[in-house]
Amino acid sequence: MHKDIEKVLISEEEIVEKCKELGAQITKDYEGKNPYVVGLLKGSVPFMAEIVKYIDLDIEVDYMSVSSYSGTESNGDVRIVKDLDCSIVGYDVIIIEDIVDTGKTLNKVKDMMYAKGADSVKICSLLNKQERRLIDINADYVGFEVPNEFVVGFGLDFNQKYRNLPYVGVLKEECYL
Repeated sequence: MHKDIEKVLISEEEIVEKCKELGAQITKDYEGKNPYVVGLLKGSVPFMAEIVKYIDLDIEVDYMSVSSYSGTESNGDVRIVKDLDCSIVGYDVIIIEDIVDTGKTLNKVKDMMYAKGADSVKICSLLNKQERRLIDINADYVGFEVPNEFVVGFGLDFNQKYRNLPYVGVLKEECYL
């Protein structure tokens, strides 16, 4: 375990097993379709790389980078840093996210997808932090519920660090205060 981690919440093995489950569910739900899978950079990368292995469909993969943060808090003003490479008109879109926290950013991104012509938009998130929710939005596919603690690893960061940890852990308070 990394020296800055207070405790491991979710092991790499648990994440892989959950990705298998979620991938199987998405495969079943989208049978006969070719969904457009969109990862939100940068946090979704490890989760997306793992889950797409278990989606047994012809999918198209793309990434989008959006920003709505000023310091450590989301201000809800979503700015596109990197847009999609292709048109999604008529596609069923699955947004892959590392965590649903306040819901502000995901709500705006979901609206953007519909504005771009998507037929449907679903959200698949590794983590859900319900206690912090400010906007009424929920992921359609959720890996794990997490408490209102500062979590890092498996894509989640603090100041761009810890994304490469193969598990989700709670960051020691002295590291961010």
